[in-house]
Amino acid sequence: MAMTVHCDIVSAEEEIFSGLIEFVSLTGSLGDLGITPGHAPLLTEINPGPVELKKQGGEEQVFYVSGGFLEVQPNKVTIMADTALRAHDMNEAAAEEAMRQAEQAMKDQTAEFEYSKAASQLAEAAAQLRTIRQIRKKVG
Repeated sequence: MAMTVHCDIVSAEEEIFSGLIEFVSLTGSLGDLGITPGHAPLLTEINPGPVELKKQGGEEQVFYVSGGFLEVQPNKVTIMADTALRAHDMNEAAAEEAMRQAEQAMKDQTAEFEYSKAASQLAEAAAQLRTIRQIRKKVG
C-alpha cells in the first residue's frame, strides 16, 4: 500500500475535499509543485489553476482553485483557496464568456484600476479553461 497524507481543500464558502492522498500537484507562485507524503514543511501562495489529487487507492480527482495558499506539514496538506470548485462542476462556455468579457474590458480601459481588475479576471478565466481542458485530455 502506498504512503498517504491527509489533505484538505477549503474555500471561503466550504470544505471541498478532505481525505487521504498519495500525491497532489498544483502551481505555486514560483512554479509547479508536486507534494508527496514526507514532503518538507512548506507555505506558499498558489496561482489560479488545476489542483490534481491522487487519492488513496490511485483514483485521480481534479479541482480548480482561483488562488490562495498551500501549507504542507508532516502529516497534513492544506489548500486554502479563495474559490475552489470540483472540476466536473465547471462550465466551459461560462469560462469562455468570462474570458471574452475580460479581454473586452482590457481594451476599453478607462482607468488603471479597471485594467488590473480585467487582467485578473482574464487570468482566472484562462485558468478555468486550462483546468477543464486538462480534465478532458485525461478522460478522452
